[in-house]
Amino acid sequence: MSDKIEYGTTGKPHPYHIVRPSIWPLAGSAAGAMLAVGAVMYMHKASIFGVPVHFTGIILGLLCVLAVMFFWWKDIIHESVVERVHTKIAEIGLRYGMALFIASEVMFFVAFFWAFFDASLYAGQENMPLRLEYTQGVWPPPQIHVVPPFDLPFMMTMILLLSGCTVTWAHHAVLEGDNKNAVKALGITVFLGFSFLCFQVYEYVHAHFGFTEGVFPSTFYMATGFHGFHVFVGTIFLFVCWRRAIKGHFSKERHFGFEAAAWYWHFVDVVWLFLFIAIYWWGGTIGTGTPLPH
Repeated sequence: MSDKIEYGTTGKPHPYHIVRPSIWPLAGSAAGAMLAVGAVMYMHKASIFGVPVHFTGIILGLLCVLAVMFFWWKDIIHESVVERVHTKIAEIGLRYGMALFIASEVMFFVAFFWAFFDASLYAGQENMPLRLEYTQGVWPPPQIHVVPPFDLPFMMTMILLLSGCTVTWAHHAVLEGDNKNAVKALGITVFLGFSFLCFQVYEYVHAHFGFTEGVFPSTFYMATGFHGFHVFVGTIFLFVCWRRAIKGHFSKERHFGFEAAAWYWHFVDVVWLFLFIAIYWWGGTIGTGTPLPH
């Protein structure tokens, strides 16, 4: 089936997709604001009419964000599959949008790596007495029982690398019009993503340090925890693609929905490799009882 050609206000056919008025950008902004305000109120232990907020604002805001995501993406899938208005030119905008989104996510993780390297490379900084008191000029701090890098983290690395192979397998199957293998490969990828999350939960439960026990645990949990959240998002993304592949939504010519999920998953894989090398391996073994230079 050929791409649908829309008509603009001039009455002339064009290959661009003029999006209909939508409530979801406004609703998404309101949901995001609700989530942010709820998080701030929780962090500051605020109360309304004397009643503590607890997680109420965060949960409500998160549910609203998830609802907006669900209905907005449902509309986009409807545009692509039913209306077929995502022409090749319209896809260029989608590709740029996904590429810029991943670039913003890269900078998001740069902040956590920056915090970790600042604390680890300058553990003995004399003009930071609280840090010096905590680390004693050593990294990892002597009171921290680090996670052995070549134990569970190494197995989690192998799981993610294998999932990168299976999602590439699925991509090649789609390009060859082999929907049966695409469905199989996507199903395996989703299973591997879910397995990774289960092992990460196990690691957190059995860790010997808590989130608020100093700069090492804080940077560790922020970096690996947000990565786990991205794995969760990517697993849902690929699960939706798996369901769509079962319904035959993807073809050789039209499959950007899956391609965007594959880009995102490869980004998650690469970030984990940096996390494993920098935080688990290098950051968990340098120093080890030897004061670092001031």
